[in-house]
Amino acid sequence: MMDSTTLFSIRLSLQVAAVSTFFVVFIGVPIAYLLARKSFPGKEAIDIVMTLPLVLPPTVTGYYLIIVFGRNGLIGRYLYEWTGWGIMFTWYAAALASFVVALPLMIKAGRAALESVDRNLINASYTLGHSELETALKVTLPLAKRGLLAGGVLSFARALGEFGATLMLAGNIPGKTETMPLAIYSLAGSGDWGAASSVVGILTLMAAIFLYLANRYSKRIF
Repeated sequence: MMDSTTLFSIRLSLQVAAVSTFFVVFIGVPIAYLLARKSFPGKEAIDIVMTLPLVLPPTVTGYYLIIVFGRNGLIGRYLYEWTGWGIMFTWYAAALASFVVALPLMIKAGRAALESVDRNLINASYTLGHSELETALKVTLPLAKRGLLAGGVLSFARALGEFGATLMLAGNIPGKTETMPLAIYSLAGSGDWGAASSVVGILTLMAAIFLYLANRYSKRIF
């Protein structure tokens, strides 16, 4: 039987994944659209920067987040001076870390889906007098929706399993910032293999379900 701390970690992981995925979709889709449909100087450089969290060790990503959002960080210092509040060691930090590591998946999947939309259909919309925004909302995004949904589901699964960057930025505080991956780390470290196995099983099942959904949607892109 799992204790209240372990149950809290499950609820927190779902909360963090949901919040981070909301912002991943809200920010990632416009970025994916720009990368898929626009040509401008530095386009591929932006793509590389956006993709870095996907290939860097999570602890390195977490280190960069501390440099930016820590109490003495580039942004964190001003946040603390103006509000007296710091993001580190809060569940918001866990959501931020999950957002950063999951965003590249949304951008990559979204860009591929948007680039697959038939250009002739887009040009036909322009010919009918629709603006770019109207075309994007009525033609491009609806035709790419399955790929975008797959990216969102995959991002949720990635956010759910985030460990390294979360540990660096949010810490591992039971009942406050301890997500499921951090709970597994703590339980295994303390020798409570029974509880650790339970959380591992739940997390594995969740990840498998979301990967199945992502694969199901991605196969229907074309």
